[in-house]
Amino acid sequence: MADLSTNYMGIPIANPIVIGANSLTKNIQFLRKLEAAGASAVVYKSLFEEQITYERIQMAEQLQEYAERNAEMGQLYPTLEHAGTDEHIYELKYVLKNTTLPIIASLNALDDESWIEYAKKLAGTGVKGLELNFYEVPGDYDKDEADIVNSQVETLKKVKQVVDIPVSVKLSPFYGNLLRTIKRFSDNGADAVVLFNRLFQPDIDIDNIQLTSPNLFSTGNEYRLPLRFAGLLHGNIDAQVVANSGIYEGEDIIKLILAGANAVQVVSALYMHGAEQITTMKNDLQNWMEDNNFKSLDDFRGKLAKKNLKDPFAYKRAQYVDILLNSEEIIKTNTMI
Repeated sequence: MADLSTNYMGIPIANPIVIGANSLTKNIQFLRKLEAAGASAVVYKSLFEEQITYERIQMAEQLQEYAERNAEMGQLYPTLEHAGTDEHIYELKYVLKNTTLPIIASLNALDDESWIEYAKKLAGTGVKGLELNFYEVPGDYDKDEADIVNSQVETLKKVKQVVDIPVSVKLSPFYGNLLRTIKRFSDNGADAVVLFNRLFQPDIDIDNIQLTSPNLFSTGNEYRLPLRFAGLLHGNIDAQVVANSGIYEGEDIIKLILAGANAVQVVSALYMHGAEQITTMKNDLQNWMEDNNFKSLDDFRGKLAKKNLKDPFAYKRAQYVDILLNSEEIIKTNTMI
C-alpha cells in the first residue's frame, strides 16, 4: 500500500489533506467525522482581532442603551467586560481535549503588540502550530508596498521569537512580486507558506442597488493559481508550500503535489460534499499512486516543478500565447462553426 505520510511545517501527518480554518472546526462531532474520514490535521477557526474589537464595542452599546432611562438609575446593567480572546481560547482548549487530530491555531491581528499577545496565548494552549494570516485590503493610496511587506515580515520575526511551535504564513496573491515576497517570509523563519488566502470580494445587487456579501466558497479550477506558484517555488525556498483554494478532488491533490506542494488545505469541499469527501480524495490519491508505482509522496513531489523541467517556458505565459495564435480555431471548435 502506498505511503501517504508527510509533514506539515515540520509536524508529522498521516496524509497531505489538512482541513483549513473554518467555522465547522468548532464542532466536535464534525471533527470526529473528519478524523474518521481520514483528515490528517485541522487548522482551527481563526481568531480575528477585528471581530473581538467589534463585539466589544457592540456589547458596550447594548449595555448602555437604556442606562439613563430612569433618572434615579446611574446604570441599568452591572458593569460587564467582553470575554475577548478568552472565549476563543476556551473553545480551542475544549477541541484539543476532545480530538486526537493535530490542531493548528490561526490568527488575524492588527498590530505587533496584538500579534505577539495573541500568538503567545494560542501557543500556550498546546496547539501543534500557528498560522498567521497576512493581507492588506486595498484602501490606502499613500501606503507603500515595501512598507507593507516589511511590516509583515517583522511581525513574523517577532512572533517566531515568542513561540516555540512551527509558524506558517497564509498569504493573499496580491503582491507586486509575489515570488520575492514569499521568499522573504521563508528566509525570515516561516516554516510553511499557505497559498492563498481567499479574501472577501463584494458583489452588487442590481435590483436593490446595493452591495451584497456572496458566499466565499471556492470553485473548481481555482487550484491552478497555487499550482503555478507551487511549481515555481519548489526547490527554491526553505519553507514548505501548502496549496489552498478550489481543491475538491483527489486529482487536484495529485496535480499540486506533482507541482511541488507538501500538503493541501481543504474547506469548501467540506461544505459542498461533507466530511466523506476526504475519504474519496484520500482513496483517489492512494489508488493513483499504486497504479503508477509510487511508494511515497516524495517519489513524485515536484516531478513537474519548473526546477525539474527542461522547458524554459514552464509555468510562464506560453499557453496564453498559444491561445492568441490559435484563437480562430478555438472559436470554431467551441461554436461548431
